[in-house]
Amino acid sequence: MNVKRGPVHVMLTLTFGLFLLFLYGPTITIALLSFQGPDGGLTFPMNGLSLHWYFNLFEKQQVGDFGGSLSRSLLLGISVMTCTILFSLLAGLAYRRYFRGGTVLFYLTLVSLILPSILISLGIGILFDQLGISPHWYSSAFGAHLTWTLPFGLLIMFAVFNRFNKHYEAAAIDMGASPWQSFSLVVLPLILPSLIGVGLLGFTLSYDEFARTLMTSGTFNTLPLEIYGMTTNVTTPVLYALGTFTTLISFALIGTALVAMRLAQRRRTARRADAETSLR
Repeated sequence: MNVKRGPVHVMLTLTFGLFLLFLYGPTITIALLSFQGPDGGLTFPMNGLSLHWYFNLFEKQQVGDFGGSLSRSLLLGISVMTCTILFSLLAGLAYRRYFRGGTVLFYLTLVSLILPSILISLGIGILFDQLGISPHWYSSAFGAHLTWTLPFGLLIMFAVFNRFNKHYEAAAIDMGASPWQSFSLVVLPLILPSLIGVGLLGFTLSYDEFARTLMTSGTFNTLPLEIYGMTTNVTTPVLYALGTFTTLISFALIGTALVAMRLAQRRRTARRADAETSLR
């Protein structure tokens, strides 16, 4: 069926194109400038075309610790992602039944989304100082990031379990499955794509978090803090190479999550087909 496109459709298409240009234009510009030649600067026109600044990125720098800050952010992001998935899943399962104080606990969990991030970072830093504990990126910053990722994970899991059909579990139990078998063989495969989404969101929020890390990272910077510090003293395209490299990591993570969700869906479909075949 052919749809006639009028002036309204053309205007909407152009508007959406301008929005995409505004959204991804800065990222594309930084990516282009990162391929400057050895004598290139921070602006156009480009002076040569090479991978010089990408190789320079992994060499010892006069200013900045790229490798160390990147590894710290990755380890911190993976740790926060793991805890966010685990705690969000457990909380979602707990809230499937009523328990006293659940409403108050729910609203207390959401408070960290309302408070300014810099105040939470400052509060955690002061708390560690009063306890006589030096703040570090793997302790105080880890806790600060969880105050940011957990509420989102909880809200997602609440929405998932709110629309979850409990008849699947009931059918499994009627067929003799234990509570653990019902969870591992029925519930978990059905909510696995949502758990992958929670993990992806948790890693992303932690990986680029700046405000809640500012007062809690201690003497070692994570990648966002390192990039912020570099903007005042780095005058080479190595900063653009770092930004492009981290962007590629983000896209790779998104692609991995999509592949994992696709594989989980195929596995669930195959199990369903095997079950229907066995019933016949």
